[in-house]
Amino acid sequence: MSGKGIGLLLMITITLSVNPAFALTELERSSIENPRLENAFEAPIMDNVNVNQQIQISSDITNYQQKSQNFVYLVQIKNESGWVVSLEWISGQLTPDQKLSPSLSWTPTSSGKYVAEIFVWEGLKNHNALSEFSKLQISVS
Repeated sequence: MSGKGIGLLLMITITLSVNPAFALTELERSSIENPRLENAFEAPIMDNVNVNQQIQISSDITNYQQKSQNFVYLVQIKNESGWVVSLEWISGQLTPDQKLSPSLSWTPTSSGKYVAEIFVWEGLKNHNALSEFSKLQISVS
């Protein structure tokens, strides 16, 4: 045989897959939707809130990850001057793709305009946000 070289082509294919749970940015791991005021029986409050009326500040939160996620649902209420007049939270765990509707109660003691700021964090010590926060206007008469 004449010596013209014999070439050998070796092709290596590498397939890389990314799990979407790890491709999410910090603020895309969860969501806060439909923030609302409700009474103790989960009926929506459409009008002004009265002084000394207990209300529930509720939202729908969803875990978009393919893994369980510890969370803290935190509601901070500020008066017209920007002072925090109430700060409450509950904690729990969301399973993969779980939707939950937590609520926290508040009883205003004086009339005025308030804003409820709603947060979903990993925890109180590790307060990394799992989603953008939400605001809810409250008028108390």
